[in-house]
Amino acid sequence: MQRTVRFTVTCLLLVAAFQTHAAQRCGSDGVWMQVLGSGGPEMTDQRASSGYLVWQDGHARILVDMGPGSMLRYEQSGARIEDLDVVLLTHLHVDHSADLPTLIKAAFFTERTRSLPIFGPTGNEVMPDTIAFVEALFASPSGAYRYRSGYLAGDEAFSLLPHNVPAVGMDVKQVMEGKGYKITAVPVNHGPIPALAWRIDIAGRSLVFSGDMNGDNHTLPKLAKGADLLVAHHAIPQNATGVARNLHMPPSVIGEIAGESNVKQLVLSHRMNRTFGVESESEVEIRKNYTGPLTFAEDRQCFKVSIQY
Repeated sequence: MQRTVRFTVTCLLLVAAFQTHAAQRCGSDGVWMQVLGSGGPEMTDQRASSGYLVWQDGHARILVDMGPGSMLRYEQSGARIEDLDVVLLTHLHVDHSADLPTLIKAAFFTERTRSLPIFGPTGNEVMPDTIAFVEALFASPSGAYRYRSGYLAGDEAFSLLPHNVPAVGMDVKQVMEGKGYKITAVPVNHGPIPALAWRIDIAGRSLVFSGDMNGDNHTLPKLAKGADLLVAHHAIPQNATGVARNLHMPPSVIGEIAGESNVKQLVLSHRMNRTFGVESESEVEIRKNYTGPLTFAEDRQCFKVSIQY
């Protein structure tokens, strides 16, 4: 009897584990945004770091950031590397870029033959630019993963095409257009770190990703104006000070930007331990200026992007 009970419990645990790690796909029609990683750089938040997928009609087309753990979430989402059109990096902090080599390694085992563009910020004395970053990973003779230098040299099934996007100034910049979508970017203030916010206009929908920013240069509202969905990074509580506040925007600033931009849906991601448990307080601050739909993101969560709500 005890052996039967143990066997039954073991089977139930295996089923639960399978369900937990089974592919969680977004809808097969229209435009969707999937959160791959909703956490930050901490080890104890039980989340992948920043990463987002834009789906169209069941195909994963655009990847925004690739923090640690986001490649596992990519696999769990059911997305195919062959379908991916472009990778966009908001900035090059580890918790936004560390899984890029994992993506490229995994692509070796797929049928991908199309070149893969990677767009990210220019650099400064603190951080390399995106081209230098990708070359430091893969270029021969000194790249960390130079055994995969063929992706830059054109000797593999597909090529990596890194591009720098200016991360200085106040102007919105068109980065890419074609294949049924347009991608634009604007520099944002992330303390000393060159950083970009991204906007994707696709199939009549518009999605904006703030990345990490403190809001001081007031450029995001121009990019996010009238967007159907804004993913804003909620890394600090309202009372944060010092270095944390110099790098990130508090809930009140998120609310001001969402309200000024008149975005139709707001998703709060890049959640960290210091913002867990104070969601109600954060929402109070945001609601002072924004009254639309608001969600605190979880890993693998899908959002249908619609013009009307």
